[in-house]
Amino acid sequence: MSEAVEQRDERWPLLPPALAVLGLATGLIVHWIVGTGYQPEISAVRLALLSFVSVSAILFGFVVIRTDLIRSAMFALGCGAVAALILYFNGATSGWSATEGWRLLCLALAIGIAAPLFQAGREGGFRPISYPLAHDHAWTNAVLWCLSWAFVGVVLLLAYLLAALFDLIGIDLLSDLLREEWFWRPLVGLAFGLGLALLREQRRIVGLLQDVAMLVLGVLAPVLAVGLGLFLIALPFTGLQPLWEATKSTTPILLACAVGALLLVNAVIGNGGDDAPRNRVLRWAALVLAVAILPLVGIAAVATGLRIGQYGFTPERLWGLTFVGIASVVAVAYLASVVRGRGRWPERVRPANLDLAMIVCGVALLLATPLVSFNAISTRDQVARLESGKVSPDKFDWAALAFDFGEPGRKALDRLKASDNAVVRRTAADIAKKERRWEVEQDASDPAPRLAALEKRLRILPRPVAVPPGLGEVLMSERACGSEEGRCTLWLSQDSSEALVFQDDCFDRIEKQSEPTTFHARSLSCTAPRRFVAASGKWTEAEANELGRRSDADRAAAEQGFKSGTIEVRPVQRRQVFVGGVPVGDPFE
Repeated sequence: MSEAVEQRDERWPLLPPALAVLGLATGLIVHWIVGTGYQPEISAVRLALLSFVSVSAILFGFVVIRTDLIRSAMFALGCGAVAALILYFNGATSGWSATEGWRLLCLALAIGIAAPLFQAGREGGFRPISYPLAHDHAWTNAVLWCLSWAFVGVVLLLAYLLAALFDLIGIDLLSDLLREEWFWRPLVGLAFGLGLALLREQRRIVGLLQDVAMLVLGVLAPVLAVGLGLFLIALPFTGLQPLWEATKSTTPILLACAVGALLLVNAVIGNGGDDAPRNRVLRWAALVLAVAILPLVGIAAVATGLRIGQYGFTPERLWGLTFVGIASVVAVAYLASVVRGRGRWPERVRPANLDLAMIVCGVALLLATPLVSFNAISTRDQVARLESGKVSPDKFDWAALAFDFGEPGRKALDRLKASDNAVVRRTAADIAKKERRWEVEQDASDPAPRLAALEKRLRILPRPVAVPPGLGEVLMSERACGSEEGRCTLWLSQDSSEALVFQDDCFDRIEKQSEPTTFHARSLSCTAPRRFVAASGKWTEAEANELGRRSDADRAAAEQGFKSGTIEVRPVQRRQVFVGGVPVGDPFE
């Protein structure tokens, strides 16, 4: 950390309580927005409110200073408003696709870059931003972020330890509170705000930890430089064919190496002046890493292009192509700095980093918005390949269209139900009925090998007979036997019209207690069998005969009887499964 940053540090007694209260309030508001229990879908309005509150509060905690409260608040609220608008127009989570997380990552990246630029610009009067200030603020914010969450973890561990301590004497209050979402969410916010404020007051200690982190990363630079150098030297001898055969993993691995090289280069070269490396090994390692970024990105670009040429656009490939494009700009800038700067190349890289940060911030913000819809682009491309005959209906990835391409994919699936091609029309109508991705993938594969594999892991009682026609397919579609490796026991009635299915591994977890005839199952829902019955040659799973599943007449009669007080207890005859003389599961008719 530079001397200038250390001199800026001022003690502000009100900062810890202020940020602690802000964190507590943020946790309460977040709880009010999110609600309790599992939320499979979150509306666009709630997403917008959630992002506005959380982003504004977190950013304010990082950028606020006593001498510039108004601009700090305006910047934090402005970023929160931008995040809220982006998430609102991205829509509810019910319409999100499998790659929607990349939008959130881009939004976080844009905000993470904007914060140190604002902090450095504010200190320089928003004239040309000082690179040393921006560099120091970026690394300091990263260290503060990690340490603040570490403080949250310590606070939660202490809370659970105290709860366990009081449990020993029969006081369960703290344990009960920690199970309540309205309690632990504000506690997390309070701990984060307090930890951030306390750490900001100890800027010299944070600076020391930052120096340690830079030192560790600097030591790793020669290791990565040697590894990447050997990899690039070996390529002419091994050829690129192994990379093309693993195109699914080539691009992510190469881009990860490029990002790692970028981080280590900047950890070594620092912000200039006293931060410049004096060790010759570190300087050469940083040079090798700076040069190696371009060939890594180039190979990743070729791999991505091959994949797109073979199989067309998908959201994942378009995101990969975008990241390759951004990485290419960075790689060219670094190579140009090395070539033009020669022995003084770090002095050219540092100002280039500032320009690159602004470019990446803008591009990431654009990618976070729905203005660029990779789902729509991918849908148009894949449907065009299908309709042109480039891909046959049996080879087309229907599961991706239905479940990975978001709303555009589902709309295209509805349009294909009216296709002139009878196979496409019939397949689209069938896929539209599926509620889960695995159902599509299962139907797309040949059922004969899977049925044979199922029969091999079945134990059939009370006599070994063939699996009735149709039952095997139902067991596979309902996943009644669990994983593809687990064994099952199938009980068939005398006329093979009723079947009970047990997962054998569930009974492996039954523990025998002290009483010789008493058993305790860790998972009653697992040990209880699933019941299937055949009607008119078709097998279906039998549901529990609860009131909610009875006829309308039965429900009306029960409602009227409840109002009139006609409630009685009658002895009834039921059937129940017994295993080893022990009743298992619920009774059924």
